Amino acid sequence: MAENPFFSASSLPYQLPDFGAISEEHYLPAFERGMAEQLVEVEAIATGDEPPTFDNTIAALERSGRILGRVNMVFFSIASSDSTDGIMAIEKEISPKLTKHSDEIRLNRALWARIKQVATADAEEAWLLEKYREDFVRAGADLSEADQSRLMELNEKLSTLSTDFAQNLLKASTEAALVVDDAKELDGFDEARVKSLEKDGKYVLPLLNFTNQPGLAQLTDRETRRKLYALSVGRAPANFDLAITMAILRAERAALLGFPDHAAYSVADQTAKTAEAVESMLGQLVGPAVRNAKKEAEALAEQAGFPIEPWDWSFYTEKVRQAKYDFDADAMRPYFELNRVFRDGIFYAAGQLYGLRFTERTDLRGYHEDVSVWEVFNEDGSELGLFVLDPYARATKRGGAWMNNLVDQSGLFGEKPVVMNNLNVTKPAEGPTLLTFDEVNTAFHEFGHALHGLFSQVRFPRVSGTNVPRDFVEYPSQVNEMWATWPEILANYAKHHETGEPMPAELVRKMQATEKFNQGFMTVEYLSATLLDWAWHKLAAGEEVADAEAFEAAALEAAQIAFPLVRPRYRTNYFAHIFAGGYSAGYYSYIWSEVLDAESVEWFKENGGLKRENGDHFREELLSKGGSLDALTAFRNFRGREPSIQPLLERRGLV
Repeated sequence: MAENPFFSASSLPYQLPDFGAISEEHYLPAFERGMAEQLVEVEAIATGDEPPTFDNTIAALERSGRILGRVNMVFFSIASSDSTDGIMAIEKEISPKLTKHSDEIRLNRALWARIKQVATADAEEAWLLEKYREDFVRAGADLSEADQSRLMELNEKLSTLSTDFAQNLLKASTEAALVVDDAKELDGFDEARVKSLEKDGKYVLPLLNFTNQPGLAQLTDRETRRKLYALSVGRAPANFDLAITMAILRAERAALLGFPDHAAYSVADQTAKTAEAVESMLGQLVGPAVRNAKKEAEALAEQAGFPIEPWDWSFYTEKVRQAKYDFDADAMRPYFELNRVFRDGIFYAAGQLYGLRFTERTDLRGYHEDVSVWEVFNEDGSELGLFVLDPYARATKRGGAWMNNLVDQSGLFGEKPVVMNNLNVTKPAEGPTLLTFDEVNTAFHEFGHALHGLFSQVRFPRVSGTNVPRDFVEYPSQVNEMWATWPEILANYAKHHETGEPMPAELVRKMQATEKFNQGFMTVEYLSATLLDWAWHKLAAGEEVADAEAFEAAALEAAQIAFPLVRPRYRTNYFAHIFAGGYSAGYYSYIWSEVLDAESVEWFKENGGLKRENGDHFREELLSKGGSLDALTAFRNFRGREPSIQPLLERRGLV
C-alpha cells in the first residue's frame, strides 16, 4: 500500500484524482489510515499545552484528516456514479465506521472544552467558530456519557440502514425494470430509443428514481403503461421496513438531543429555523395546488374519454397539451443535442453572464469512458477550476441528477475547486444524444450547483461552495434554470442536430405558452413527497409504526394532499433523498429555495437580464460566499430586500 494514490495529494492539474491509478483495493486502507491519522491529529489539538486559539484549534481541525478527505470524496462519488459489488461491499463496511469516527471527534470532551474557549475578532473566523460550536452541540457534545454512548449506537445503526436502503434501490432500478418481449409494446418510443433498450432478445427499460417514469408520457399501450407504473411504485419493498426503523431511531435521537422530533432537530440549523415556519409556508400551497390538479384531471378525462388512472396522467397530459396549445414536446428533441446544449447553451450562458471560458481537457481522464473534463477560466484568463461531466445513465449509477466536489475550494490550502455534474440521460445505441426539455432544464439546474462550487472564494473547507444550509443549497441552481429559455441563450443552442437550423420561433412560442400547464400536478406531486417526508420525521420518541404503506396513506390524508391520481414524486420505499441522503425532514428545501429563486429571477428581469454586471453582482454577493456568512444575509445583500412568496405563487399559477 506504499503506492496508495490517496496517501498523497494528486499531482494532476487542480489535484484531480488520478482515476487511472485508483483501484478498489486502495479504498479500505486509505479509509483506515485516514481515520487513524485524523484521530491522532485531533488528540494533539485536544491536549495541546498552549491556550486555545482559533488557529491551533478550529483552523487545526480544518487542516486535519487530509487523507480521509481525499478518499471520501472519490469513493462516495464512485459509489453513486459507477458502483460495483466490490464498491457496495466496501460502502457497507465503511459507512458505520465513518459515522463512529465522526462521533469520536465531536464527542471528545477535551476538544469540546477547548472549542468553547476560542475567541476571534475576524468575521469569517467568528462565523466558522459558531458553525463548529453548533455542529458539536447538535452532535451531542453536551450530553452525559451514557447518552453519548446511546447516541453513537443510534448513529451507527442509522448509517448502516441508510446504506442498505440505497443499495436496495440501486439494485431495484434494474431488477424491477420493465421487460417486454415485443417491440410493439414500446410503441411511442422512437426507433433509436427502442434499439437502445434491446438486450438478449428482449427490451429492458430501467427505472429512474421518481414515481412517474418518463416513458409514461410516450407509451401508447395502456397495459404497458400500467405495468411500468406498478413496477415504479412497488420497487424495493424491503425498504418499507427500513424506513420505519430509521424514522423511529431518528425520533429517539432527536429526543436525546432535546428536540420534540427529528423535523425540529433538522430545521434548527437551516434558514427556516423552526418547524412552524416550514408548515406555514407549505400550508399556503396545498389548497391551491390540489384545486388546480383536480381541474387538470377533469381535462385529461375529457381528452381520454374515460376515467383516467395514475399511469394515464402523463400520456393524456401530452394529448391535452397538443390539443390546447398545438404543442408536441417531442418535437423539441431534435433541437437539443447533448454536446450543443452544454457548449452553446450552458457554457455560453456562463460566458455571457460571468465571462467564463471552457476548454475540454482530453488529456485528463475520469473514472468512466463517458466522463469528460473541462478546465474553466475567468475572463482575464486566470484559472478557476475543473468541471467534470458524467451525463449518461447506467446500471451502476443511482438515479436522478446531482453535483458533488472532487476537490473543495479552500484558501487555507490554496486549492481550486474540481466539481462534477451527474445526469441520467439514456445513451443511444448510435447517433447523437437528443434530450427532452426536462433533461435540458435539469442540466442547467445542476450546472447552477457547479457554479456555486466553482465560484467559491472562502478560506475554510467547512464553508466552501455548496456547504450552505440545505434549504438554501437548491436556490442558486434553480436560478440557473432561467437561462435555459432566455431568448439569446436558447437561440444559440437550440438548433437541429442534422441541419443546424434554429428551433422555429413558433415552437418556442408554444413551449412558453405551456409554462403554467400541468402545474397543479407538478406541485401536488412535489408537496405530497414533502409532506410525507415531514410526517415520517414528526414521529415522537417511542411512537410506533406497524405498516409503512398505511402510514403513508394516513399522512397524506392528514395533510389534505391525498389525491389518488397524483401520488408523491417519491414514495417511502424509493425516497432516497430522505432515507439514503441528507434531506431527512428537508425535502421542503426545494420549494423553500424556489421562493428565493423566483425573487431572483424577477431581479434579473428588472435589471436587464443577461448582463455581465448582473452576473458579477450575483457572483460577488452570493455565489462566491459559500457558507461563510448567514445565507439569508447573502440573499438580502444580493436582492436588496427580504424575500416574498408572491413571485413563486404567480409562477406556479397558484393565485
